[in-house]
Amino acid sequence: MKREIWKGSEAIAEAAIRAGCRGFFGYPITPQNEIPEYMSLKMPESGGVFVQAESELAAINMVYGAAASGMRAMTSSSSPGISLKQEGISYMVGAELPGVIVNVMRGGPGLGSIQPGQSDYHQATRGGGNGDYRMVVLAPANLQEAVDVMADAFDIADQYRNPVMVLADGLIGQMMEPIVWKEHTPRVLPEKTWAADGRRGRAHNNFITSLLLEADACEKRNIGLKAKFDEMEKNECRWEEVNTEDAEVILVAYGTPARIALSAAEQLRAQGIKAGVLRPITVWPFPHARLRELAEGSCRGFLAVEMSQGQMVDDVRMAVGEKKPVGFYGRCGGVVPTVSEVRLAAEEFFKEVQ
Repeated sequence: MKREIWKGSEAIAEAAIRAGCRGFFGYPITPQNEIPEYMSLKMPESGGVFVQAESELAAINMVYGAAASGMRAMTSSSSPGISLKQEGISYMVGAELPGVIVNVMRGGPGLGSIQPGQSDYHQATRGGGNGDYRMVVLAPANLQEAVDVMADAFDIADQYRNPVMVLADGLIGQMMEPIVWKEHTPRVLPEKTWAADGRRGRAHNNFITSLLLEADACEKRNIGLKAKFDEMEKNECRWEEVNTEDAEVILVAYGTPARIALSAAEQLRAQGIKAGVLRPITVWPFPHARLRELAEGSCRGFLAVEMSQGQMVDDVRMAVGEKKPVGFYGRCGGVVPTVSEVRLAAEEFFKEVQ
């Protein structure tokens, strides 16, 4: 298969177009500016629409409107910009509208730095807007995976009528790697008979809203949403394991730190410490059940590795409980941990749990 060198953000944009995205609405912010830049050139060529909105708030509400008409639509931003989109994301979930949101994370809080980070984990996996809601959150660890998950992100969004987030750290957005454009096998998806696209032979209008003034009606909507989230949790959880079968210590990491953890685990094994890696591919749904199973085995402890002060580690602790110790190593603010740093942290953790 032909391999091509692409830059991360541009490849993500091209993958979205190939997945059938026909509406992009965004606002520039580093380190993902190449996504809207690429979309501004290519969307008109593909028969789609590109709009640089006047703000992040406007952009997400344009996605709401496009999705309501049945269009495959998306937006992208980085950490502070995603914060501004949270109200619109909550509205989309409440109105049961599909859409894809790409967050190329940078260091925070506040404006922070323009360097890569992972401190938006809680925001993405717990729902940063108001109300009880969830999104499938895909966290690619390399550029090939970032490209591959885009088509699936649109399919998942359409299947469940719910926004999907692709959570990538700034390194993935800015790095250049060889990729292969694979043939995507689409899901069998329901027809969008709910879309506000004109009556089209219907005897009624389709009304799309998240406003339900009666308490009983709002509760009914929330119960229906919860049933949908349960289906998403049941069907969409994904992870990767490397050398966990005999591991004495398991490193848990997602995104770029997972690649660093893999190299550190190889070095640990060369030193005689049996290390493995579990990498969540969906950070929601999180692979709690698999971690619980591993905690029942011979592993002596789990070390979460992140580019934050510790967020995913909360999910690791919830999964493992009191069965085994859980440690943490992280760098933040845009600092990327090195392989030697992670290896040394794992060595110290292993001494503690022996």
